[in-house]
Amino acid sequence: MQNTSPFHLAIPVHNLSACRTFYRDILGCDEGRSSDHWVDFNFFGHQLVIHYKPKETTIAVHTNPVDGKDVPVPHFGVVLSWDIFHAFAEDLKSKNIEFVIEPYVRFEGLVGEQATMFFYDPSGNALEFKAFRDLNQLFAK
Repeated sequence: MQNTSPFHLAIPVHNLSACRTFYRDILGCDEGRSSDHWVDFNFFGHQLVIHYKPKETTIAVHTNPVDGKDVPVPHFGVVLSWDIFHAFAEDLKSKNIEFVIEPYVRFEGLVGEQATMFFYDPSGNALEFKAFRDLNQLFAK
């Protein structure tokens, strides 16, 4: 596996204040630069920018079936270590996060064994956090 460079991702939010609080206080991301229309965050070592965009009147929600669950598309997130994932999941539960897909383990005992969970931010952006039992199997077939 090669060294990973931080990614930059900019996402739209219709409630800058609520999303600022969510990413900072719920997810624990350090806040960086900001203006009255955007906020930078250290998203687990990556640069996430939330940009204000007026709320659309209709929001099309799309999901794909995976393991009998409806996975929201699009979504984004990070791969955490196994222990950090489970501690983070417990922290989110204590903060009453409403999960789209509760934390669970896929492919248990198989190649690519991973823990995963999905939830939305206050503007409806879907997030997935996952962890691999063996990170070397991140791209295993």
